[in-house]
Amino acid sequence: MLRSPIPRFPAVLIPAFHLALACSSIQRVPELVFPEPTATPPSTPSELGAPTETPPDTAPGAISAAVLAQMEEIERQVSALRGLQPTGPVRRALLTPDELRQRVLDDFLADYTEAEAADDVIELALLGLLEPGYDLWNLYLELYSEQVAGFYEDETGQMYVVQGAGFGGPERLTYAHEFVHALQDQTYDLDEGLGYSDERCESDTERCAGISSLIEGDATLLEEQWLRTYATERDFDEILNFYASFQSPVFDSAPAFLQKDFLFPYEAGLDFTRQLYLEAGWLGVDAAYGEVPLSTEQVLHPARYPDDPPIWLEASELADELGSSWREIERNVLGEWYTRLMLEAQIAPEAASAAAEGWEGDVYLVFRQEATADVRSALVLVTLWDGVGQAQEAFAAIRGYADLRFGPGHVDSGQAEWQGDFGMARLVRVTDQTLWILGPDAAVVETLGAGVTFPALMR
Repeated sequence: MLRSPIPRFPAVLIPAFHLALACSSIQRVPELVFPEPTATPPSTPSELGAPTETPPDTAPGAISAAVLAQMEEIERQVSALRGLQPTGPVRRALLTPDELRQRVLDDFLADYTEAEAADDVIELALLGLLEPGYDLWNLYLELYSEQVAGFYEDETGQMYVVQGAGFGGPERLTYAHEFVHALQDQTYDLDEGLGYSDERCESDTERCAGISSLIEGDATLLEEQWLRTYATERDFDEILNFYASFQSPVFDSAPAFLQKDFLFPYEAGLDFTRQLYLEAGWLGVDAAYGEVPLSTEQVLHPARYPDDPPIWLEASELADELGSSWREIERNVLGEWYTRLMLEAQIAPEAASAAAEGWEGDVYLVFRQEATADVRSALVLVTLWDGVGQAQEAFAAIRGYADLRFGPGHVDSGQAEWQGDFGMARLVRVTDQTLWILGPDAAVVETLGAGVTFPALMR
């Protein structure tokens, strides 16, 4: 996964349109049977579900007594369903949409500079996922301002819910989801215990994506249970009415790969966590926090968890080979999910998924040349596949992807090349590994090809 296709903050976010996913899941997964909660449901659910408005003179973030009572009741319900009890107090606050936007600027994007976003655009453009020069930073600002319905901040232990006209069904559902994150943090310590921190996520984004999927899948599965067990008719009406009128122009206009990636931890994470739950109940989910999924491969294929961890490959040092004007701006693991997204940018989703499914491990490096009139950049990607057959299938898929992206290439003895105004690309397969190099000209590609260790060594 890339360093920040979506910035990986310790704060766990839930998109507003996910409210609809939770509602539709009641019809989508009727076969699930949940254990009886140990807590007694509220005696007057219609009163609990009634929308409550914060008084106009209430200070920003303050919570009225009526809303506070609802939050405390939801906390008891969630704890009973999930089987986890809070170990300390949880701070709560309501935000208006304008306050949320300011938080996105002040906190979420404070450490993600426009220069870093520009480097990410270079990376994503090399993969064929974005056009060069795309304004990614402002997209994140608008996307988070539009889509976030609530979040838990593990650094402060505080939960926030973005409040609309009142504290009705959408806010109550969001609160149930976010309180799971508070329980996760107090029980397992997301930052120190799981290593789900800014620093770890920046250097090991594939592992971070696996943990994120477990965290969000857990909260989303519980959210379904809360809907089935405790949501009132008023809650359902308000949620469905919200969804019927909800508009998301920023999300709808975002690149297709980013839309899919934004939902990945909620959708793929839900499927992964549901499988754990069906096999062993919440004890099975709890056990996963002691042995977290290490890759998007394990999330996409729960049967491969935990016995099929990814294989880490050694990365060559190539920046010096290119010269002093070049710098390495990223080295990381692409993973099965982003391999699929890359291929889907050109070939059919079914073919992309089938080829990416053979992923076993990879390492990639991105380079940028400084002080040039135009941005000059290069990519080296070495991928290990499950076997020779899977590597051959991947070679054919990447070749098809490149033919559609650059025009027909030249193939000779397990190697293919493409040249054009974009520069040069080379694809090589040796046994169960492939090497993909993309550069601004033949000289750069030749230099990288001569310097890279291929087949790559395993750590």
